[in-house]
Amino acid sequence: MNEYRYARIPETGERITHGEGVIQVPDRPIIPFVEGDGIGPDIWKATKHVVDSAVREAYGGKRSLAWMEVYAGQKAHEKTGEWLPEETFHAMREFKVGLKGPLTTPIGGGIRSLNVTIRKILDLYSCIRPVRWIEGVPSPMKDPGRLDVVIFRENTEDVYAGIEWASGTPEAEKVRRFLVDEMGAQIREGSGIGIKPMSPFGTKRHVAAAIQYALDRGLSKLTLVHKGNIMKFTEGAFADWGYEVARERFPDQTIPESRVWEGEDPAGRVVIGDRIADAMFQQVLLRPDEYELLVTPNLNGDYLSDACAAQVGGLGMAPGANIGDEVAVFEATHGTAPKYAGQDKVNPGSLILSAGMLLEHIGWGEAARLIDKGLEGAVRARTVTYDLERQMEGATTVGTFRFGEEIVRNM
Repeated sequence: MNEYRYARIPETGERITHGEGVIQVPDRPIIPFVEGDGIGPDIWKATKHVVDSAVREAYGGKRSLAWMEVYAGQKAHEKTGEWLPEETFHAMREFKVGLKGPLTTPIGGGIRSLNVTIRKILDLYSCIRPVRWIEGVPSPMKDPGRLDVVIFRENTEDVYAGIEWASGTPEAEKVRRFLVDEMGAQIREGSGIGIKPMSPFGTKRHVAAAIQYALDRGLSKLTLVHKGNIMKFTEGAFADWGYEVARERFPDQTIPESRVWEGEDPAGRVVIGDRIADAMFQQVLLRPDEYELLVTPNLNGDYLSDACAAQVGGLGMAPGANIGDEVAVFEATHGTAPKYAGQDKVNPGSLILSAGMLLEHIGWGEAARLIDKGLEGAVRARTVTYDLERQMEGATTVGTFRFGEEIVRNM
C-alpha cells in the first residue's frame, strides 16, 4: 500500500534497512530524490544518466537504482501548497538515503532556509565535503593538486541554530537587559542579539563520526578547527570535547598531536590536532598537503568548505553530504542559479559527485569510481560546460546533458 499522497514508491525497488549501525542494501534500492529548483531539473537529468550508466557498467545489470521523486522547494509548493511536505521527511527516514538538487528559500517570514530545515528535522548532524582537484579544472592556485581534504562540518548548532532577535524589538531589548543587569555584560542599546549554542553532545557525536570516517578510509590526520582563543566556552570547548571523545571512545586508535611532537610513534593511529580558524585559512593556502580531515563547528565549516572549493575550481565541482545516525542526504552544494534555469547550460558536476558519494555510502564503490574516472576523462578531453570552457584554452563548450554524456563516454 502506498502511504504517500504525492510521491510514488517504485514497484520493483526494495528498501534499504539500517540495524545495529550497519546498512543493508538490496540490489535494487529505492532512492528518494528532490529534483531541485532553478537549474535543478537540468542537472538532475544529467546526473541520473551518469549514475544509472555507472551502476550498469560496474555491475552488468545485476544492480540498479529505483528512483523515487519526492518534493521540496518551489515544485513542492506548486504541487502540495507546502515548501517541505511531511511525506518528504517520511520518505528519507523510510528509505535511509536521498539525493537533492539546490533549493530556493521562500521570501518573507517562516522558513529561514529549506536546506537548514531539512538537516535539523532529520538530525543530519554532520556535513561532509570532500575537496580535491580534478586535473585540468581551472584553478586560481599554482598547484591545486596539493589540496585534498575532507571537511566535516557540524550541522545542528552554532549560530545556525537561528536564535536571534532583531534590533529595536522588545524581545532584543528584553534579552539585552537580562544580559546587562543579571549577567554583567556590556551590550549597546539597540543591538540585534544572536545566541551561539554549542554542546558536548552535539560536538562529541560529530567528532566521533569524523574519527570513524578517518578509520574506515585509512586517513592518518584529523584537525579540529576552532576560534577558541576568543570564544573559549563555545569554540574552545569544541576542541576540548573533540579531544575528550577521542580519548573516551577511540583510545587505542587515536593519538593527540602533542604526544607526537614529544616523540611518540603515531603508526597505525589517527593523529588528532587542532588549529585556530584564521590560521587554518592560511594553512590550506600555504601548506595544504599537511591536512587530510578538517573537523569544524557549523560556521567555520561553511566558510572553510567554500574557500577550499574555490582553490580547486569552485562550487560547480564540489560535492556534499549531510549524514546522521541512520539517514543520509546527498546534495549539490551550489545555489539554484534561476537565470540559467531550463537552458541546459550549467555544470552538473556538484550533484554528480554528490551522487558518487551516495554510491560510496551504500557500498557501491565500483560505480562511484567510474563516475570519478568519467568526469576526469571529460575534463581531460576539454569537452566541458561553459563555466570551465571560458577558463580553459582549446576547450569545447557543451550543454549540461551533453557533459553528462561525455562523462559516461569516458568511463
